[in-house]
Amino acid sequence: MSKAFTKELDTDDEDDLPEARLPQGSRNYMTPAGYARLRAELMHLIDEERPRVVETVSWAASNGDRSENGDYLYGKKRLREIDRRIRFLTKRLERAEVVDPSVHHGKDQVFFGATVTFARADGSEETVTILGIDEADSRQGQVSWISPVAQALLKAREGDEVRLRTPAGVDVLEIVRVQYPAPDGGTPS
Repeated sequence: MSKAFTKELDTDDEDDLPEARLPQGSRNYMTPAGYARLRAELMHLIDEERPRVVETVSWAASNGDRSENGDYLYGKKRLREIDRRIRFLTKRLERAEVVDPSVHHGKDQVFFGATVTFARADGSEETVTILGIDEADSRQGQVSWISPVAQALLKAREGDEVRLRTPAGVDVLEIVRVQYPAPDGGTPS
């Protein structure tokens, strides 16, 4: 059967979303900045993007035959995507527990929100910031608090050695430096 004759389902499942799932029963930790970004995205979708697409779909529907109307078909698909993202963001923000990492400013123990520099056994150093799963971006040296490296680092202190299990074996990491943002939102120290 041709795809043209199949009906797309608008489901409530989050299975097709690329975002990471929260472990069962865990909290959705987030920094104030991460919460603000997700909230801004939600408000943009609700206040600007969705009304614009609804207007386009309405205009396209008024043009008659909907079966070959690209604006109508694409608009309906985009509307489903927007609604799915709105549902996802709403659920994530409802479960969010905002944690301000600046309360640990000046401390040497690794908690959520820390920027940690660690040395590997081969002498190479790496710096990561431990953030919530909805805000971490590995391209910027950010890792989710549920990632294996973050789990290995959490609660350790500067100078401690921790073990990180990897597919290649156990890697020993020495914590060189722990930083937190300044209480005024400044740079880590």
